[in-house]
Amino acid sequence: MNWLLVIAGAVVGAPLRYLTDRTVQVRHDSVFPWGTFTVNVVGSAILGLVAGAVAAGAASPHVQLLLGTGLCGALTTYSTFSYETLRLTEDGARFYAAANVVGSVAAGLGAAFTGDALARAFWG
Repeated sequence: MNWLLVIAGAVVGAPLRYLTDRTVQVRHDSVFPWGTFTVNVVGSAILGLVAGAVAAGAASPHVQLLLGTGLCGALTTYSTFSYETLRLTEDGARFYAAANVVGSVAAGLGAAFTGDALARAFWG
């Protein structure tokens, strides 16, 4: 049963990631990977909210499997983040590569902490 929850979340998360990435990236005339940055930060916020809700007892571990592991696992992408950072470095856009690493880690952690804090404040 648990694996079905993960699959169901991933069925939504993967196309959502693709569509969000394309929608965001087409609006920016920049080599910076805004689409990947966006899905990773949004996914981190959702995961923080889910983790906080589960920790506060407002959501079940099944919700964590569906939304945390399934949806967020398919929505976010560490491999694309790594590849795009490598590509930026190879293309000589070292500032954008460094900004991608620092910005993604800082924004992702900030989003996860904020989501967790909001969930605990609301339900805890």
